[in-house]
Amino acid sequence: MYKLLLTIFTAACLMSAAPQKPTLYLIGDSTVKNGKDKGDGDLWGWGHFIGDSFDTTKISVVNRALGGTSSRTYRTKGLWDGVLAKLQAGDYVILQFGHNDGAPLDDTARARGTIKGIGDERQEIYNPITKQQEVVHSYGWYLTQIIKEAKAKGATPIVCSPIPRNVWKDGKVARNKEDYGLWAKQVAEREGVAFIDLNALVADVYDQEGETKVASTYFGSKDHTHTIEAGARLNAQEVVIGIKGLRKLRLNKYLK
Repeated sequence: MYKLLLTIFTAACLMSAAPQKPTLYLIGDSTVKNGKDKGDGDLWGWGHFIGDSFDTTKISVVNRALGGTSSRTYRTKGLWDGVLAKLQAGDYVILQFGHNDGAPLDDTARARGTIKGIGDERQEIYNPITKQQEVVHSYGWYLTQIIKEAKAKGATPIVCSPIPRNVWKDGKVARNKEDYGLWAKQVAEREGVAFIDLNALVADVYDQEGETKVASTYFGSKDHTHTIEAGARLNAQEVVIGIKGLRKLRLNKYLK
């Protein structure tokens, strides 16, 4: 009986001493998670498919993105607080915002916009959605808060520039290297965290394949922002390529 109890106690100690499996959290808008877990009709976000590239026996992949959110409203709606409460040392956070940040600051539809740039500018507004006064900051300010708070918990933040839309000019897809893509990169550099230029990675593929093929293969007929499954899988693949390009990033060891 004594030996049995000793065996059980030893096993329990070993289990409690075993290292906890880290979690990769994905946060962002509908281009990361469109609709619920099964997508919104035929539209999909890349976060649904990126888990296929990871060894999920060693790391958990949790998609906490929400369609319609900006870097501002992901915070003001309490979504980031929900992730932060669960975040542990050794976890990872990939964040991709920007598609909705260019919206108005205080319209009656969503009131989700942010001030352009990465500075300390602020503007007090009356939010017609929450019916309260609110101080709105820059896109870069909101990204910076997420990065700093994730690092304070011992997690590793990774910033992505927003995926390109199906918008073309002179045979080339439009890029965001002068606005949200640039600002995301500048914040990542300023805060000393990893950056994946997802916009450029995907846009390079689009330019190579051409407007006609991109429109018919990766996008549906609903709009020029949200991808169908093939487009979401391509975007997820390019995120992985971006991760692999960051050779010092420990997240690499969890890839299949």
